[in-house]
Amino acid sequence: MKSIMELYKIGSGPSSSHTMGPEKAARIFKGEHTDAEKFKAVLYGSLAKTGKGHMTDTAILRALSPTPADVAFVPEPEFVLTHPNTMDFFAYTGGRETGSMRVLSVGGGDIVIEGRQILEQPEVYPENTFSEISRLCKAGNIRLSEYIERCEGRKIWDYLYIVWEAMKRSIVDGLSVTGTLEGGLGVERKAQFLYNQRHIDESPETRENRTVCAYAFAVSEQNAAGGTVVTAPTCGSSGVVPAALRYMQEKKHFTDEQIVRALAAGGLIGNLVKQNASISGAECGCQAEVGTGCAMASAALAELFEMGIDQIEYAAEVALEHHLGLTCDPIGGLVQIPCIERNAVAAMRAINALSLANFLSNTRKISFDLVVQTMDETGRDISSRYRETAEGGLAKLYRIGS
Repeated sequence: MKSIMELYKIGSGPSSSHTMGPEKAARIFKGEHTDAEKFKAVLYGSLAKTGKGHMTDTAILRALSPTPADVAFVPEPEFVLTHPNTMDFFAYTGGRETGSMRVLSVGGGDIVIEGRQILEQPEVYPENTFSEISRLCKAGNIRLSEYIERCEGRKIWDYLYIVWEAMKRSIVDGLSVTGTLEGGLGVERKAQFLYNQRHIDESPETRENRTVCAYAFAVSEQNAAGGTVVTAPTCGSSGVVPAALRYMQEKKHFTDEQIVRALAAGGLIGNLVKQNASISGAECGCQAEVGTGCAMASAALAELFEMGIDQIEYAAEVALEHHLGLTCDPIGGLVQIPCIERNAVAAMRAINALSLANFLSNTRKISFDLVVQTMDETGRDISSRYRETAEGGLAKLYRIGS
């Protein structure tokens, strides 16, 4: 299993698979064709169906600039797609095609270039399932964060400090902005309102809900606007982990050192889903994105409170299990409705999963590994209309301007 540094990526929203991945691919292609006079990108499948709303064309044109470029959208190509997020790049000089490249954007900002040997990042974790990791931790009487340090080395902490600073910055930036998000839906930024609008007789529970949701809204709104966020595990689910951890840090006065150890545990959970299933909404729906983000946040919180390995597993399992079947149906192909609210709900659910794990882990019947497998099979069975194509659900029934 790869380093969690490959999971937590700092970059521009609104979508790791639809903006970060295509932009990365475009930069590679441009670097290989420096003499090109013109470029063309052709987007297929999910990239074509929701590319406008996800700003895919904007990301690609930005990467290929200043060379002139065109972006074409072909939702239903004549060939069979090997992945729903497929794109072709073409280079031209003197009106003649001088090069081409087919790329798959496989989720989390990662890409695969067809016909080329994948330059694999080194495997840093010998274990590939939670059960294997759990047995090793119990045998050595070590915590998940200690296991991660043994595999990654101490450099992981330096990287996670950078990640945590970026997460906190995305909250601060999101809380500082008001107005309407671009895209045509007329969605108002609500983070600042949620953060400042106290109830006349506010209980601690109401304050917790309002604050956590404000933080999740802040990050998700930044993402929707193309701002800088951290994939956790994707841009579309980037608000869940920082919202839950930032709130708990403020409430319980945890140090940044404790937070980055929690981030490591959450990253390991995300890695396991990425390794054994998918974190791509185009492959498995939103259960793969926000569901995984919720599981990551739940495990991170459990590590933060120094719960046992079984309690950490229970928290992550509960979080993911109760997102099973969650579809990806962004209205207008925009990462706004239902995505922003969904991050807030998942952040609160992560805190609920933490509470359940405190009491009920010894009653657990379902393993985290089994839920990951179930999520993968469920996602593959979901109609493509509900996998980031904006062809079903809310995306079909809601009419912009209605």
